[in-house]
Amino acid sequence: MSNSDQLNSSAIVGHFINGVDVADDHRTQPVFDPATGAVSRRVAMASTATVSRAIDAAQAAFPAWRNTPPAKRAGVMFRFKQLLEEHQDEIAAAITSEHGKVVDDAKGEFQRGVEVVDYACGIAELLKGEHSRNAGPGIDSWSEFQPLGVVAGITPFNFPAMVPMWMYPMAIACGNTFVLKPSEKDPTAPLLIARLFKQAGLPDGVFNVVNGDKEAVDELLRDKRIQALSFVGSTPIAEHIYTTGTANGKRVQALGGAKNHAVVMPDADLDNVVSALMGAAYGSCGERCMAISVAVCVGDETADAVVSGLKARLHLLKVGPGSDSGNDMGPLITQVHRDKVKGYVDYGVEEGAELVVDGRALVVEGCESGFFLGGCLFDRVTNNMKIYQEEIFGPVLCVVRAESEDQALQLINEHEYGNGACIFTRDGEAARYFSDNVQAGMVGINVPLPVPVAYHSFGGWKRSLFGDLYAYGPDAVRFYTRRKTITQRWPSGGVRESAQFSFPSGS
Repeated sequence: MSNSDQLNSSAIVGHFINGVDVADDHRTQPVFDPATGAVSRRVAMASTATVSRAIDAAQAAFPAWRNTPPAKRAGVMFRFKQLLEEHQDEIAAAITSEHGKVVDDAKGEFQRGVEVVDYACGIAELLKGEHSRNAGPGIDSWSEFQPLGVVAGITPFNFPAMVPMWMYPMAIACGNTFVLKPSEKDPTAPLLIARLFKQAGLPDGVFNVVNGDKEAVDELLRDKRIQALSFVGSTPIAEHIYTTGTANGKRVQALGGAKNHAVVMPDADLDNVVSALMGAAYGSCGERCMAISVAVCVGDETADAVVSGLKARLHLLKVGPGSDSGNDMGPLITQVHRDKVKGYVDYGVEEGAELVVDGRALVVEGCESGFFLGGCLFDRVTNNMKIYQEEIFGPVLCVVRAESEDQALQLINEHEYGNGACIFTRDGEAARYFSDNVQAGMVGINVPLPVPVAYHSFGGWKRSLFGDLYAYGPDAVRFYTRRKTITQRWPSGGVRESAQFSFPSGS
């Protein structure tokens, strides 16, 4: 019986602690199949005691794992990567069944997570410190990077495989032990992956998964044994996590919300722009922190052409169950979230935006109870409207009209979020000016979703990130380690020295 069969035949999805599955029926809540609206299983909400048990396991495993040579840790990562690739279809199917995204999109998410594991395989090189011989007379000095201890991650529903893999592969490769609290809305993929990590040879207790809600999160924030915490989610929760975690002495990186803008210049290849916006706005039903939710068109002629092209393409958008790879877009993850997104569309109409394409009445044949919403397109949106100001996190694209590149930049730079932004143009000068002056952490030039590859780092500006360091890539080594600088001298020749009262220097 496969891992997924074991999960699917279980009444309750539990936790993975100290290398074994742990049942916990303290409280449960339903997990839905978003395509049908049916309850597919139930997931346990970890009690404070269960979270503490996971931290106990991680704390006990830390000394031995800390002292495991980085090359041996890398060996585990290499085997883990191989197992992940062998089980890609199984994990992608689990993502689709609980999140709803089209299976090809699920595989794409999964592969981007595996890329971080691949980067972690080079940990022996990444942890090399710096050495200076004869920094002073007969004195050598060097720095090294030491792990923190037990660290934790709290991750969102929209990328149940990829976002957790932004965190724990690098944390564990650096010598830490890890407690993951994934989203309770789609808990299966993280548990499947945890079992594969054990199969790759990871010692028990190094990686633990606890499902839960606020009770579990509060315990991770309170427990003094958690040295650092990484979070991805909405800005209000990110700010709470950062404020509470740092107040409790933890190192925290908390990635928050976004309102990603795409600036379309008059000289852009508009056919390619429309294709790019379709994928960036409506892929994964818009449930991406890097989704393009605002297209700022410079000039009315540009805006008219983009809106016309999008309108035509939206009528051809194939919406249905994610298990059918012929579909372009699946359902939203829950009925509550679907209704919230529909509410934003209602707000936009009330505020006076022009609803060019209305997806609220969409019904998918055979899936009438699924959480579907058709692609929605607004034109003539202004920056004082709620649909412009707030992150909608659904298949809704707002077109804003601007008179110049400077005006478009001003819109982006005045927004509270600064996650990602992109520009479509054939003009190198305009592109360079945009990339130099836009206040966003990730910038695309004719690239709508500028998500950095695994050997760079992911993060936004302004209220899209709380903390100083980005996720994965080189920043992950800095976040999950402490630098220690060591200076040593061995007296030689039997020379007896007098006391020195002046501050030591290298002269």
